Amino acid sequence: MAPARDEHLDAIRALMAAHSPPLHALVVPSEDAHQSEYVSEQDKRREFISGFTGSAGLALITMKEAFLWTDGRYFLQATQQLSNRWKLMRMGEDPPVEAWIADNLAAEAVIGINPWCISVDSAQRYEHAFSKKHQTLFQLSSDLVDEVWKDRPLVEPRSVIVHPVEFAGRSVPEKIKELREKLVHEKATAIIITALDEVAWLYNIRGGDVDYSPVVHSYAIVTLHSAFFYVDKRKVTVEVQKYMSENGIEIREYETVQSDASLLASGKLQSSVHVEKDMNEVESSKIWIDSGSCCLALYSKLSPHQVLTLQSPIALPKAVKNPTELDGLRKAHIRDGAAVVQYLSWLDNQMQENYGASGYFSEIKGSQKKENLATKLTEVSVSDKLEGFRATKENFKGLSFPTISSVGPNAAIIHYKPEASTCSEMDADKIYLCDSGAQYLDGTTDITRTVHFGKPSEHEKSCYTAVLKGHIALDIAVFPNGTTGHALDILSRAPLWREGLDYRHGTGHGIGSYLNVHEGPHLISFRPSARNVPLQASMTVTDEPGYYEDGSFGIRLENVLICKEANAKFNFGEKGYLAFEHITWAPYQTKLIDTELLTPVEIDWVNTYHSDCRKILEPHLNEQEKQWLMKATEPIAASS
Repeated sequence: MAPARDEHLDAIRALMAAHSPPLHALVVPSEDAHQSEYVSEQDKRREFISGFTGSAGLALITMKEAFLWTDGRYFLQATQQLSNRWKLMRMGEDPPVEAWIADNLAAEAVIGINPWCISVDSAQRYEHAFSKKHQTLFQLSSDLVDEVWKDRPLVEPRSVIVHPVEFAGRSVPEKIKELREKLVHEKATAIIITALDEVAWLYNIRGGDVDYSPVVHSYAIVTLHSAFFYVDKRKVTVEVQKYMSENGIEIREYETVQSDASLLASGKLQSSVHVEKDMNEVESSKIWIDSGSCCLALYSKLSPHQVLTLQSPIALPKAVKNPTELDGLRKAHIRDGAAVVQYLSWLDNQMQENYGASGYFSEIKGSQKKENLATKLTEVSVSDKLEGFRATKENFKGLSFPTISSVGPNAAIIHYKPEASTCSEMDADKIYLCDSGAQYLDGTTDITRTVHFGKPSEHEKSCYTAVLKGHIALDIAVFPNGTTGHALDILSRAPLWREGLDYRHGTGHGIGSYLNVHEGPHLISFRPSARNVPLQASMTVTDEPGYYEDGSFGIRLENVLICKEANAKFNFGEKGYLAFEHITWAPYQTKLIDTELLTPVEIDWVNTYHSDCRKILEPHLNEQEKQWLMKATEPIAASS
């Protein structure tokens, strides 16, 4: 693959040199025209040009060098995937791309960008950094990577699907009315909505345009008296056409959003759908955009003085789940937990039968792989089996991300994605980490469990136990309203820090209701952005500390939590206090726990959690699986 990619790099540079004006550098982001984290196959430009397959990263191509920036989840993966013509830049350690350009490229250098694939925030940050040497961020009329990418995947129209209120919990008129009230409050007359999950949430629709995320490539513009849905009309069925019309939403072709943004800016955007005028007229003509998700191409159609740049008013209502969504999430996680237990029980049996493993419960040293195995177990074949268990569950719609099924050294690659042709065979003498999730009509799931089917080392046990202690510490946290995920992140790290250990990823992310598996605006992380949004009751968030030793093993434990009001004895400052409810159900492997390192409170937590697992999951299992779960959830005792 590398030689072909090297040719692509040369071809890009030829286009840069021939461009008017000539480009000194080209920025190739990971994002699509909606600033999505996960993108469709035809939008994976950065992956195509660099060979790096991680979800987060940015490529910079100059006339002589090529760089890839990515975060700590992907450092190891990037070193393995990049050819020697690329240099890895580590976010948080190396200068950010705009600072590197400002410091290393010549004065008045021209840096090309596809204006659809960069947010307003990022573009303004770049322009500010470039100003000191009069460098220019140049908006390209066509993407240079697309010109080189001769076999770029074609777009396949996939139908828009109405998401019923029985799962959504709130109707579209309710949501639009609340949105318009926020427009009036901020003295805005319209909003341009660009994030795919926000359009899907607002209009109660789902789709299949991005693998693992049930979204539709679309935009929305909502004014005080009209609403528009911009989509490839080949995706719109008669049912969806009728549904949109009934909800006062006009459907327009996807590409017309740019010209309509211009019409909106000049006050000439007209709708053919009649809507009763029940809002007070707003004197100002401010147009609301979220500068973190709105692209430069659309922003450029507006006059800067008329733009209101605030966090999207949809972000919080989407993140704070309504009672129907919470009920659905709880139910989806029970079915999902049953699938995970079925999988672990099956895998335990397979590892013993085919690899002579001591198994999930025993620590007897030594394993003997059977000669001439008819079917060897690989990271991919076992994860396919897990998907099979999930597929039998009610409301299953697919996976929520590619399963991270990883053995031994691969488990140290935080977002490892096994490929059938290159993945590792299962190994009874190495740790196995499985991070997986599914999309159900009533909720999205995300769970990680780490297990060992042989004899774990004392070091592996102590590391696993430190991760478990951090996992429990966050789960049992009680904190005042107004607390952000930045303040809570330390709880999960402290037990690791005491051992001089740490991990290079955040501790928790929001999760959608049959939407994106990673959902903002809140998060639990050391990153400064985690200071921006306090946690609120009815938000969902993951609890996933880890520890990774390059070339050896990786450990991560993950549950989904719902933020709830705490039953605290006092209420200092009259703030109200919050706590968490875990809704993920699957056992922790007790043979990996060094009970000497656990406090009585932590031992009680594990035993209570395991007892609840039994009660909740047993009705969904057959007799053999129930017996396995009974054994997996036997109480642990403090070491004497």
